[in-house]
This record gives sequence, structure tokens and C-alpha cells, in this order.
Amino acid sequence: MTSIPADRSTPVVLPVSKAALWLGLTVFGALLLYYFIGIDQGAVSVFGSDTHVHEFVHDARHFLGFPCH
Repeated sequence: MTSIPADRSTPVVLPVSKAALWLGLTVFGALLLYYFIGIDQGAVSVFGSDTHVHEFVHDARHFLGFPCH
């Protein structure tokens, strides 16, 4: 008779300082991604009248329902 070994997973233990750092970096990255996909256009563009970023995320913008043009 064979038995299936129980899944022995161990939780990841992070100190609070490292958890806060990872949370801050994740929020910053998410906000940066949100800005470039949803907001970066025209007068509020970081790069002025350069539309390379806008055109690069253009399809993602429409897929996620952000208005464009």
C-alpha cells in the first residue's frame, strides 16, 4: 500500500521592513504601469508631444476600456 505524502509547504517569512519595501515597489510599479497605459496622452504626457509610449500601449489601452483620442 502506497501513501501519498502530504504537501509540506512552508510559509514565506519576511521581516516587516522587507515586506514594506516590496509593497512599496509593487505599488509604484503598478501606478507607473497604470499611468502609461491609461493616462499618458497629450497634455499630461511625460514625454511631451512624443507619442511612442502612447502607440506602444495603444491596443492595451483599448482592451482595458480606457478612452483614447
